[in-house]
Amino acid sequence: MLELTPEIKTLADQYFNAMELSEKARADAYHLAVAVCHGMDFLVTWSCLHIAGARVKRVVEVINRMENLQTPIICTPEELVEV
Repeated sequence: MLELTPEIKTLADQYFNAMELSEKARADAYHLAVAVCHGMDFLVTWSCLHIAGARVKRVVEVINRMENLQTPIICTPEELVEV
């Protein structure tokens, strides 16, 4: 179980606002922020629209670069098997 911190909430809000997704996708922004803030190497997901999509990956990479944060490899379970 990974702790939710104020930094995670702030980062999740940044992702959510930049991705311009529906409110029901807010949890996906939190999944991304938790993985980043806790230094995960990979974030494995079935959510190709809200997490593993190219546009979302790009947004996360840009924000993380600005915040000097490492971006985990975001992939589906099938892609992880190929790594």
